[in-house]
Amino acid sequence: MGAMAAQGWTRADTAEVVSEPTADDDKYSRGVVGMRTGSTAFPGAAVLGVDAAWRCGVGMVRYLGPERAADLVLARRPETVTAEGRVQAWVIGSGTDAAHRSARERAALAAVLSGDVPVIVDAGALDLAGEASAPVVATPHGREHQRLRRMLGLDPDTDDASETARALGGVVVRKGATTVIAAPDSPPIEITAPTSWLATAGTGDVLAGTVGAVIAGVIGRGASPGDLAAVQRAAASAVWLHGHAAALAVAAHRGGPIAALDVAEHLPHAVADALRG
Repeated sequence: MGAMAAQGWTRADTAEVVSEPTADDDKYSRGVVGMRTGSTAFPGAAVLGVDAAWRCGVGMVRYLGPERAADLVLARRPETVTAEGRVQAWVIGSGTDAAHRSARERAALAAVLSGDVPVIVDAGALDLAGEASAPVVATPHGREHQRLRRMLGLDPDTDDASETARALGGVVVRKGATTVIAAPDSPPIEITAPTSWLATAGTGDVLAGTVGAVIAGVIGRGASPGDLAAVQRAAASAVWLHGHAAALAVAAHRGGPIAALDVAEHLPHAVADALRG
């Protein structure tokens, strides 16, 4: 299959994916995100991802993770549900380490990856991405993309997200100064970050929560979980919102540095800007 020319992504494109709730919506039609993220060593990743997901306008966030992380999540976002139940997208792996994964957690992740709803596979769960029968959205940065390609039997020194997506049978969000969102049968989408202040710890956790939220919203409104082109567009919209939120946060700090939570806190403004656009 020949390479397809990359396309850009704009506020107007994002506005076609995200939507304002109506009087007929409920928490399920607005999307429910399930998150198995964070660890005793890295509990903040869970807080950042959950906070981001809530701020994108989902109907509910379910958090299932270690007790310390769950306590911090509830302290920050008491709306969060910490019981199992229906979800329309999962986020797994942020703030976890495969080397310290318990057998119980391995089984729980395997169940998520064999389900019917999209799974955003981040950071410490990327080693499991190739096992998924569920629709999968892998979110590697550069070194993680190399490892993912090696695992899939591809040349790790070739940075081709579209080839990775075809081998994976899912969507790949290859993070970087320019993020590439690739799907097996669609042209890749490229989005350049509007600010380099985004290169800071925790912003990947915020992005994973944002991707999970936007995809859950699209599924809640009736998109097929297996429609990878729709999942790709939702992931691209999440990347755009994440970058725009970062730019708004930098502007609020008069051009100065930001932290990951600043990006999450500006996501509602980014969603509003997209809807107004």
